[in-house]
Amino acid sequence: MLDEYLESEQVREVYQAYLFGAEAHEGQRRMSGEPYIYHPLAVARILAEMHLDHQTIIAAILHDVIEDTPTAKEQLVERFGKEIAELVDGVSKLTHIEFESKAQAQAENFRKMMLAMVQDMRVILIKLADRLHNMRTLGVMRPDKKRRIAKETLEIYVPIATRLGLNRMRLELEDLGFASYYPNRAKVLTEAVKKARGNRREVIKKIQSSIQERLRQEGLPGDICGREKHLYSIYLKMRNKHLAFSDVMDVFAFRIVVDKVDTCYRVLGAIHNLYKPVPGKFKDYIAIPKANGYQSLHTALLTPYGFPIEVQIRTVDMETVAEAGIASHWQYKTGTDSSSIAHIRAREWLKNLLEMQQRAGDSLEFLENVKVDLFPDEVYVFTPTGDIMELPRGATAVDFAFAVHTDVGNSCVAAKVNRRLVPLHTELRNGQSVEIITSPGARPNPTWLNFVVTGKARATIRNYLKNMQQEESITLGRRLLERALSDVHLSLDEVDPTLLSELLGEYGLGTLEALLEQIGLGNRVAPLVARALSAREGEVTPRRGERKDSRPLAIQGTEGTVVQFAKCCRPIPGDRILGLLTAGRGIVIHTRDCKNVAEFRKYPEKWIDVQWSDGVEGEFPVDLRIEVNNQRGVLAIVAAAVAETQANIDNISLDERDGLHTTLNLTVSVTDRRHLARIIRRLRAIEQVLKIIRR
Repeated sequence: MLDEYLESEQVREVYQAYLFGAEAHEGQRRMSGEPYIYHPLAVARILAEMHLDHQTIIAAILHDVIEDTPTAKEQLVERFGKEIAELVDGVSKLTHIEFESKAQAQAENFRKMMLAMVQDMRVILIKLADRLHNMRTLGVMRPDKKRRIAKETLEIYVPIATRLGLNRMRLELEDLGFASYYPNRAKVLTEAVKKARGNRREVIKKIQSSIQERLRQEGLPGDICGREKHLYSIYLKMRNKHLAFSDVMDVFAFRIVVDKVDTCYRVLGAIHNLYKPVPGKFKDYIAIPKANGYQSLHTALLTPYGFPIEVQIRTVDMETVAEAGIASHWQYKTGTDSSSIAHIRAREWLKNLLEMQQRAGDSLEFLENVKVDLFPDEVYVFTPTGDIMELPRGATAVDFAFAVHTDVGNSCVAAKVNRRLVPLHTELRNGQSVEIITSPGARPNPTWLNFVVTGKARATIRNYLKNMQQEESITLGRRLLERALSDVHLSLDEVDPTLLSELLGEYGLGTLEALLEQIGLGNRVAPLVARALSAREGEVTPRRGERKDSRPLAIQGTEGTVVQFAKCCRPIPGDRILGLLTAGRGIVIHTRDCKNVAEFRKYPEKWIDVQWSDGVEGEFPVDLRIEVNNQRGVLAIVAAAVAETQANIDNISLDERDGLHTTLNLTVSVTDRRHLARIIRRLRAIEQVLKIIRR
C-alpha cells in the first residue's frame, strides 16, 4: 500500500519504525488478547489509506511508545528526527476526555487537544485514526464503558472530523458510535432501511439508468453511483425534524462525478429536465463552499415512483476533498506552499481557535466557544465589497463585525443590512449584504453577550469586559483605600514600600494593583487594610466612632461595572444613599430608607458612606406605580405625558384590579430627583390618574 505513493527510502523508514515499535511494545497485549503492536499498525493503515505523508505514518506506528513504554522522547529525536518526535509527543499529551469527570477537567483536556491541533494538524489526524480503530474493536469492552466511549466519539470526535472535512472517517465514526450508544435504535433503523431497499431496488436501478441515458443524450460525461444515507444521518434527521422514517426524503441518493465545474451545472440542468426539482431543496456549495471546504451541487428530485431522491454533482477534485478533507492537502501536495481548499479553511478555523484560547478566561469558556463553531448551521452573507462570509445560523450583525476583524467588532455602533439600518441584534439571513458602521471611541457593550452566537465574538467581548472591570476595580479600590487611609492620617504615597510588601505577602498578593482590585471588587474591606497598614506604620488607629475626618465617597454614575445600583430601591441623584460592599461585584448603592438595608445593619464593616457627586452623569431607572381609571386610551395618554418631560419608558406592565381601575407599572429613565418630580407633577395633571407611588 505504501509503495503506491511513497518513495522506497520513505517506505524503509516506516519499516524501521515498525521494528522499533514492535520492540518497545514487546509483551504488551490489548483487551482482546492480541499483541499491542496490532493497534498502532491499524492506525497507520487507516492513515496510509488516506495517503498521508511518511512522517505521519511513522508517528502513528509510534504514537503510544512514550505513553505506554519506557521510551523517552529524546530516543525518538535521536532515531527518527525532531519532527516525528514532536508529532508523537503531541498525540501522547492528548489524554482521554473523561465525560464522567469534572467539567473543568474535561474542558482542559479538550483545550489541549485543540491547541495540539493548532501546532500541527497531523496530530489530530493520528488521534482520529486512533479513535476509529478503537471504535472498530469496541466489542470487547464492558457495556457501560462502550457507551461512554461512543458518547465521547459522537460529541467530540465526529464534530472535529466534520469540521476538518474528513467525510469518510466521520461516517464510519458516526455509524460505529450510533450502534454502540443506541444499539436498539440502530437495529430498528437497519431493518427499516433493508425493507425499503428491498422494495425499491428495481426502481433505483431504473432511476439510475434514466439519469445515465439522459446524460448520454446530452453528451455529458460523468460517473453515477447510488448510495444510501447512513443510519446516524437518518436518525438525526428523524429526531431533529420530528419525521417518520417514510418522510426522510434522501434515504436514497445519487452522486454524479464529472470532469470540470462547468459540466456540474450542465448536468444539473439535464436532470432538472428529467425529473422535477423539489422547491427550496437546491444548494450550491460550489459557489459558496461549506466551512470545511466541501463543494458540490445538491438537489432533490421528485420521481414518478412516489418518492423523492437526492442528487449530488461534483468534480473529481471535489470528490477527493469531500472524502478526505484536510488530508487531501497531503494527497495533492507537490510543493511546500500548495494547499487544498479544505486545508486553507481548516487553517483559518485554527487561527480563530488560537484567538479564542488567548481571550478565554478558562477552559470551560473555551470549550463553550469552540462547541459553537463545531456545530454550525451556516448562513452566508456578503460584505460591501462582495466577499462571502460564512457564519453559524442565528448569527447577528455583531457576530459579522467580529468575523470581519476584532477591531471592527470592538468599535461597531450600527449596521446596515441590504443598505438599511438595522439593530445590532438583528439575525442575518442567507444572501444579505451587511455593512458595519464603526466609531473610534466605541467599545463592546455587555448586552451583546445576550445575543451573539459565534465563539470569537463571545470570547472577545468577555475578554474586553474582564479587562474593563479590572481597570475599574483598581480605580475604585484606590479611591476607597485612600479615603480609609485618610481616616488614620495616612496616604498611599506615604506608606513604606517594605511594609506594603509585607502586607501583600500576608494576603498572598503579588502587587499593589492586585490589592486595589480586590478592594474595588469588595473582596477586601478598605478600612481593615488601612488599619493593618497604619499599625505597621505605628500610627494610632481611630476606634469606632472616632472617624471625624471621614468624607463620604462621591458617586459619579460613570464608575462602570464595579459600582451598581440596587434594583430593589432604584436610587437616583438627589436620594440619600449608602453603599454595600459585595464580594466580586464591588459596591451596590441603596437608598437609606430601602427596606433591604435593615437586614445588613449587623455588618457595619460592609457599609460605606457615599454621596452623589456634583457632576453626576447619565440616566437612572426608577419604578413608578400609577393607579388609573380603566378607560380606552389611558395608556397612550400616560406614555405621551412622560415623553413630554424628555424621559424614556424602559418597561411597562399592567395589572387590572377590577373592571374600573388598572395599575400601570412603569420603569422610567430620569436624570435626578428634580426630573422625577417634574414627571410626577405632569402625570398628576391627567384626569384619569388616581394615585402615583414610587416603588
